Amino acid sequence: MGVDDAPRSAPVTEPAGPLVTMLLLAYNQEAFIGAAITGALRQTHAPLEIVISDDASTDGTYAAIQAAIADYRGPHRLIVNRNPANLGIGANLNRMVALAHGELLFIAAGDDVSVPERCATTVQAWLAAQRQPDLISSALVDMAIDGSLHERITPTDLATLREAADWVAHPPHVIGAAQAWTRRVYDRFGPLPDRAMGEDMLMVFRAVLSGGAITLPDALVHYRRGGISRRMRALSAADVTRRLLKNNRHALAELPQLLSDARTAGQLAAVEAPLSARLIRERFIAAIFEAPGTAAQVTLAARAHNVPLSVRLRMLVYAAAPGLSAPFFALKRWRARRG
Repeated sequence: MGVDDAPRSAPVTEPAGPLVTMLLLAYNQEAFIGAAITGALRQTHAPLEIVISDDASTDGTYAAIQAAIADYRGPHRLIVNRNPANLGIGANLNRMVALAHGELLFIAAGDDVSVPERCATTVQAWLAAQRQPDLISSALVDMAIDGSLHERITPTDLATLREAADWVAHPPHVIGAAQAWTRRVYDRFGPLPDRAMGEDMLMVFRAVLSGGAITLPDALVHYRRGGISRRMRALSAADVTRRLLKNNRHALAELPQLLSDARTAGQLAAVEAPLSARLIRERFIAAIFEAPGTAAQVTLAARAHNVPLSVRLRMLVYAAAPGLSAPFFALKRWRARRG
């Protein structure tokens, strides 16, 4: 099934501000997607369109989406998409942007909840800044799996990043679920890498290269703890390897794009050396796990002189002799059990 431009949403006849779009990503979030959609439908800003895309969920997420919007008669325009096969975050977002028409594009995860004033507050700040920033982030509230709210989460003040070198020297703490970015910055640099498993750092980098980015103090998103983006504790060599390879796939998709974007913006000289060094490291990690046998892995580690020795030795252990780390992880599990 493809796109459903839902007829149950009436157009806004007297726009109160710029048209913005909320991109609501859904994947295997049957239990939470209804609350995420409710948060989107309750937005006070108009005009607003909401693009909901189910990335080929294997549970009842799509049925839950249909149930959540079945009786909606409000002013916001709904566009519902269901991918026939799983695309991943990068390609799914590209599909959603192609369906969107707003000047500002808000990211919303299918297990989080946007407060009703999220879009309105963000648009107000953007207009007050003369529409210059290309990305606006905000604070969040930690939300437990049962929906109870806890402490505030404050990302990096992105206004402190003035150019690409700042982003490299001081990588920001960002959470994509509380970001909005301009359509123009997406159009300038082009689609996200299909294999990217997140857009947040890449879009902040693009914004820093262009009109800049800011962080609002308002907590505009309830960020569900234990969602699909959660970070699992590494209590064995296998856990570390899974995380390593996941992050490696992400880096191999993202780093060439960062270099390309810096080149597009005329700031490649400031970031080429550190980003290229990271790319060499990630290519080494991929190669040592793909090498056919211990001898090949040892040879690769010995010859990779452009990779720090500590990295080569650690990767060699995980790839060729994970049992050597067993005592360390046994101690770690014992400490975890003791609290």
